[in-house]
Parts: sequence; C-alpha cells; structure tokens
Amino acid sequence: MRALVLLLVLLVVPAAAGAQDGRASGPVIPRGKGAQCVAGTDYMRRFHMTELKHQRDETMHRGVRAKRFSLNECVACHATTDPAGQPVSINAPGQFCASCHEYAAVTIDCFQCHASRPEAGQKAGLPGSLPMTAVAAPESVR
Repeated sequence: MRALVLLLVLLVVPAAAGAQDGRASGPVIPRGKGAQCVAGTDYMRRFHMTELKHQRDETMHRGVRAKRFSLNECVACHATTDPAGQPVSINAPGQFCASCHEYAAVTIDCFQCHASRPEAGQKAGLPGSLPMTAVAAPESVR
C-alpha cells in the first residue's frame, strides 16, 4: 500500500509543480526581428511545416523561388545573436525553432542540409541581402 501511495505521489507532484493556473507551461518563444510575420501567429504555429513543404516542392520541382514562406526568410527573421553579436544556430537549445520543437518532441531535420544561421549581411526585410547557402554537412549546434 505504501508503494502505491509513493508511486502516485511521484507521478502527481511533478505534474502539479509544472502547472500554472491549471495549465502546463509552454515553450518560451523569442520574438522575431521583423515588423510582422508573413502570416498570423496562430496560422504559422499550426501550418508552418505545410507552407515550408509547399515552398520546397515549388522550388525543387518547379523552379519557383518565392520569398514568402522560404526557410531563408524564416531564419533571417528568427535567428538570434550571442553576446558578441554573432548569429546563433536557430536549432540551438532555447532558440526560436528549437524551443517549440523541443516542447512538442519533434525533430528538426531542415538544418541537415540548410544553414541554420543567416549569412553575413543578411537581415530580415532587407532587399538584396545575401542568400543563405546550403551546407554540405550537418552544422554543429553551439
């Protein structure tokens, strides 16, 4: 009987400790650098992967290179910098993509081929900014 009570306490107490106002705490999401996202927050939270896959198909299969839902534009706006002002990998722990993906237990595989931080000079919304190039090998996370 003691073992059953102890087991229940071990299962219930950690869940209750993480709850705030009866709800589990969610990921901490850093704000992007742009004035506004390409679509509403609720839409992007639900459909960002659909849009990225659609953009991938349009680019890879049809040669269409639009900017609206491109991974390049997402990283340019959402990548953060370290104290020295250098871009931090978007998939590093606590960064924009990683914070939600860790919370949802979803693996990020975009950056096995794509650069996870903007190129030098690339800024959100800056016309003619340098493109973010693909990398040949997975980039290490800082």
